[in-house]
Amino acid sequence: MIQVADAKVIEATRRWVEQVVVGFNLCPFAKRELVKERVRFVVSKATDEAALLDELAHELTLLNVEESVETTLLIHPQVLQSFYQYNDFLEAADELLVNMNLEGIYQVASFHPDYQFGGTELDDVENYTNRSPYPMLHLLREDSLSIAIDNYPEVDLIPERNIERMNEQGLEKMRAILAGCLNAPGDN
Repeated sequence: MIQVADAKVIEATRRWVEQVVVGFNLCPFAKRELVKERVRFVVSKATDEAALLDELAHELTLLNVEESVETTLLIHPQVLQSFYQYNDFLEAADELLVNMNLEGIYQVASFHPDYQFGGTELDDVENYTNRSPYPMLHLLREDSLSIAIDNYPEVDLIPERNIERMNEQGLEKMRAILAGCLNAPGDN
């Protein structure tokens, strides 16, 4: 049974996926899996990096046996609030894939409320392509990603197109959208 707090975290994350990721078509492959309900939303109970790494291992194991789940969003609101600590943790996540013999089978994509691409300023709107309501790790099946990429025209242009979309929206609008994802209708 999902606790109320967990349900709110999942609801905010789902709103972000629907409004930002799918709404702006940042990932042209996301809508299909969301509509088919093949995206697993999981709220981590971890309060430290070791516990999060254990939960990540559990989710990778589950994804490895649960074919009805295409991708998992492991949302961790209680740990790695600092983007720099989060970014450092990604190395441990990649090492876990190697240690579990899952490198090349799965990959971990990264999303964080304070995401910042190298070479950008903190307030550059292009960072909103990877800014999410909560820190999260996105577990992707490499085979599925390869098939999707092979069947999508000009896949190399996606990042450039996404930056253009964010620039068209502007910083204030993207801030408002992300903040709106955190506030359920009727919340004060």
